[in-house]
Amino acid sequence: MGRPMVDRLRAAGHDVTVLARRPQSRMAAESDGLTWAGTVSATVREADAVFVAVLRDDQVRSVCLGPDGAVAAMRRGATLVQHTTSDPRTAQLLAEAGAGRGVGVLDAALSGGPHDVAAGRLTLWVGGDEALLDRMRPVLGTYASSVMFVGGPGDGQRVKLVNNALFVAQVGLAIDAVRLAGSLGIEEAAILAALQHGSGASRGLGVVASGGSVDAVAGRIGDLMHKDVTVVREVARSAGADLGIIGTVLSSDAVERKVLRRANAPDLTH
Repeated sequence: MGRPMVDRLRAAGHDVTVLARRPQSRMAAESDGLTWAGTVSATVREADAVFVAVLRDDQVRSVCLGPDGAVAAMRRGATLVQHTTSDPRTAQLLAEAGAGRGVGVLDAALSGGPHDVAAGRLTLWVGGDEALLDRMRPVLGTYASSVMFVGGPGDGQRVKLVNNALFVAQVGLAIDAVRLAGSLGIEEAAILAALQHGSGASRGLGVVASGGSVDAVAGRIGDLMHKDVTVVREVARSAGADLGIIGTVLSSDAVERKVLRRANAPDLTH
């Protein structure tokens, strides 16, 4: 996700420095003519804006918080834009840490994939200070076409988690629709093609159909969907929120066996 963001920012005329700590990352950055740094502090200390696109919540906290984190190294008046799907409490911690150092923080949860970033059509759900978001819109608009203010710090992540819960549930329902169709004598390829043109169409159905088979789903989206469903359940539990029908679908055989079965897959939904 981060690399096409870098390309879009550079194409818009921004000077960009990337964090490249691994030798292979440095070689790739150099071969592509990128400016790179080897530490968090060296990457962020002169920046007007810092963009975080890592994988997990613990990585967000490690990269951003503490004496060696980005917030501590950023100059006063700079802005941290946090894109990684994570616990809403992490966004609140970042906002508190930033406020203590005069650093603005945007909880900018995203929807889309690298291809959407490259095309400049990513969706962002942003929590934080709305005035700060308005100032950052021209920069965010280099790679996102829908930038929505959704509330305070953590609310961007809450919207994202609801979105991902709904998406995985839709995938599960699409898988079960294929099962139902089979019991009625309709072949898998036929039902997947037909439903995309009906009122039962959904983004989840589209992902199942694009893979050509229910059996291909877990290998394509299983890893990050497993991570996101785990976060959804943990956040709902800590908030005392009832996942309701969505929770029932997420715990169904269709989701557990067919979507979350594998744990090494690229992200097609973020």
